[in-house]
Order: sequence, then structure tokens, then C-alpha cells
Amino acid sequence: MLIDGSDGFVCAQTFGNGEEALEKLPAICPDVALMDINLPGINGIEVVRALKSQGCKTQFIMSTVYEDDESIFESLKAGACGYLLKKTPPTKILDSITEVYHGGSPMSGQIARKVIASFQQKDSIDESEILTQREKEILKSLSKGLRYKEIASEFNIGMETVRSHARNIYEKLQVQSRTEAINKVMGR
Repeated sequence: MLIDGSDGFVCAQTFGNGEEALEKLPAICPDVALMDINLPGINGIEVVRALKSQGCKTQFIMSTVYEDDESIFESLKAGACGYLLKKTPPTKILDSITEVYHGGSPMSGQIARKVIASFQQKDSIDESEILTQREKEILKSLSKGLRYKEIASEFNIGMETVRSHARNIYEKLQVQSRTEAINKVMGR
């Protein structure tokens, strides 16, 4: 109801279990899919892993109640681009769908904190030799889970400028997403 009731969004279909999603989602090939971990039958992590291994171009956001490190990292390793808790406010869910559509990787604040904490014990690469000062600032904001719009406001720059910095960061670090960039800088 939230998605269909919002301008610019269309809910292509919903699935009641993992097997149904595996069977029918590839034919629909939505730009973005919200995936629950605790689906009846095959769980959401395995659905994402299987679809990604088949070359599915859909970008997945995990939408779940699970906040444990294992669920978070297994979801991201399986191919999810974002990770939101079900208690996330509806407007942030819509913003997150848009962010993923535009190449971002949204995470609830609590989830971003766990991701960062898990990397703080690792040796990090010396990004000072690779990234400009502004790119380091943008990456730090991305690691806090901030959306492009929030980063643009924080630095008083346009969203396209933030996107350009993010693309440069990804290119310099040879990664494809916010999560991979954070992982690489934090030495994961």
C-alpha cells in the first residue's frame, strides 16, 4: 500500500514465500525489491544469493527485524545493496528505494553502526594516498549511513556533486557500492 500509494513508485508484485520469489521475480525483473529474511520456505538471504548467481539485475534491500551481525553480513555478501529494519519510517523506506535505484546503499543507522564497528578492529588501507579530502569526508558520511540528500545538505553541495564524488570513490577504490567502499577502507 505504501509503495503503490506514493507518486513515482509502483509495486510490481508481492510474493508469499521464497520459492515463489525465486520462480517469478526474474520474469518481472523490478529495479528494486524489498526482501524479508524470514520468508516461509527458502529464506530471503538464500533467495537473493540464488537470484544474484543467476544474473538477476534487481537490486535488493533487506527489510527485516534481524539486527544481528550474521544476518547483516550474510545479506550483504549474498548481494543485498541495503539493509533496513522493519521499524524504519515509511518515508525513509521510500527514500531508500530511490537511493538504491540511483546507485546508493541505504542502511538503518543502527545497522551502519554495526557495520562500522565490525571494521574498526581491522587494519585499514591508507586512503589518504588515494582519495581527496572531500572524498574522504563523503566516504565518512556514507559510512554513517547518511543518504546523498543529507550529505549534500551537510556540505552545502548539490546531490549530483555527491553522486560524482561517490562514483570517484568507487572508481578509485575499485568497488561497486557504499558497502564495498566501507569494507575496503576498513580492511575487511
